Amino acid sequence: LHYNYLKSFYKENLGIDIKSDTNILLRYRYNQDFKSIYSIVPAVIPMLLIFIPAILMALSVVREKELGSITNFYATPVTKLEFLLGKQLPYVIISMISFFILVSFSIVIFGVPLKGSFFTLSLAALLYIICTTGIGLLMSSFAKTQIAALAGTAIFTLLPTVQFAGLKDPVSSLEGIGKFIGDFFPVTYFINVSRGVFSKNVSFAELHLEFFALGTSAIVITMLSLLVLKKQEK
Repeated sequence: LHYNYLKSFYKENLGIDIKSDTNILLRYRYNQDFKSIYSIVPAVIPMLLIFIPAILMALSVVREKELGSITNFYATPVTKLEFLLGKQLPYVIISMISFFILVSFSIVIFGVPLKGSFFTLSLAALLYIICTTGIGLLMSSFAKTQIAALAGTAIFTLLPTVQFAGLKDPVSSLEGIGKFIGDFFPVTYFINVSRGVFSKNVSFAELHLEFFALGTSAIVITMLSLLVLKKQEK
């Protein structure tokens, strides 16, 4: 089957007629050794960067609810956006440090080569972390206790990431609600960026759709967070 397909492809597109006694060897364009670690490690980074930042963000707000210190926010002239940025910024910085450590582990310990631009990967990680910390803030608005925030955030982040974001199976192979979640979940696009930069040397220009999706997700999640804070003030 492969021989007949390649023979017709070369003849129609390149004008080359392959003889019947020619041996054709198939070779992967990327990851020619077919090492699974080159695909798994870049995909684990997005999974860790959605779970841990979202958990930390959710617990920090819920802890203030339990202690009652969040009422200080209502008594100050701080705007909702200032409160949101003040809450997110420390966890964004901590998460970016974690990102740098994870990339270092991937290269040094696991031996996964970084073929693309580290700046492109870092910029995508920054947008992605803004999304993940925003998800944690959204989850904290519904949770009343730290246990509930931990459980809810874990389910809302890990389940879609493992099942619908392309970690195991491509999103294009999904159907129904699974494909819908995969198309709108920010993890899907950061996994594409991470794998593309690590293994394929994909440039920023080729990843413009992924960056657009991550930037849009960051804006939408931030706006939803502002709406949730407005409800909390009432």
